[in-house]
Amino acid sequence: MDTVTLSRAEYTALVEAKEMLEDITAYDKAIAEHSDGLPHSLMARLIEGENALVVFREWRGFSQSGLGRKSAVNRVQIADIEAGRKTGSVATLKKLADALGVSMDELV
Repeated sequence: MDTVTLSRAEYTALVEAKEMLEDITAYDKAIAEHSDGLPHSLMARLIEGENALVVFREWRGFSQSGLGRKSAVNRVQIADIEAGRKTGSVATLKKLADALGVSMDELV
């Protein structure tokens, strides 16, 4: 077995460089897999506090009924969530997020 002796500082620098490379690789992979980034206008609506379900539904070109059909969530539930009358269960939000192609984090 070959061994190498390093100072603690050199070892720490190598570990940090490895972690940085892993972060860069993960970032590059995420960018490559999610090529349809969010447009500025969409982000502005979200930042202004508009309901995320409305924003993403409209961005994907769905009516409430169309999203209901794609997600198997009742249109009335969608309307209630969009209006803020109800929050929706985790299972319901998961179905909606999947149908819209977004993460639950982006939806809530």
